[in-house]
Amino acid sequence: MRIKLSQTLVFLTLLSAALVVTAQTPSPLRQMRTQQDANYQQNQQNRYHPDPSALKVARLHYSGGGDWYWGSSAIPNFLKFVRDNTDFPVDTIERQVRITDPELFQFPFLFATGHGVISFSPEEQERLRQYLMAGGFLFINDSYGMDKTFRREMADLFPEREVVELPFDHKIYHSFYDFPNGPPKIHEHDGLPPRGYAIVVNGRVVLYFLVESDIGDGWEDEQVHSDPPEKRDAAFRMGLNILAYALLY
Repeated sequence: MRIKLSQTLVFLTLLSAALVVTAQTPSPLRQMRTQQDANYQQNQQNRYHPDPSALKVARLHYSGGGDWYWGSSAIPNFLKFVRDNTDFPVDTIERQVRITDPELFQFPFLFATGHGVISFSPEEQERLRQYLMAGGFLFINDSYGMDKTFRREMADLFPEREVVELPFDHKIYHSFYDFPNGPPKIHEHDGLPPRGYAIVVNGRVVLYFLVESDIGDGWEDEQVHSDPPEKRDAAFRMGLNILAYALLY
């Protein structure tokens, strides 16, 4: 049977319309790939342009001769643990700040670690006092050798307030996870029990100094110190307790 020219034109017109509709309606596979591309682009954007409202933690660049930069993987690993185990919106990029920097007050939580001496000039002492009195929090992790000199520095920072050792029933040991025996022992150091010292203002700890524990080393990449998983987990959990206390109390 021969197909008339008019029938052929109708067929071609319908075929063309069908192809146009098909082109305008992506297949499920194409839709999935498009969504994957969009997700990748969003992840890349979040990586380089994190949520401005997310919690930012800064490493304190202090003076005195101590290696303030010690443990480059510690803070990013800790912040990833916080992100994965809480609802806190958190920026996992490590920031660094000096006490005299204009952006100091943008960081509600400061982390300091290292070996040896940490000290503050009179100008730094006054500005750090202002920061802590305004609601900021400073956590110092003694990676070894800070104990005697920094406790004197704490006394000079708030001469009207006593430096106290926190009892094990304090909220900082129970704010997120329970540590009924106080801070965990991650590294041996001098073989002494871990202790947490603090400055308390109006019932709130504003500065927490942890010795003979070294949870900062426990935050580092696994191969750095070869800590067993249970030690690293305890270090991360104690860090989250300190952060949760600083933000919620």
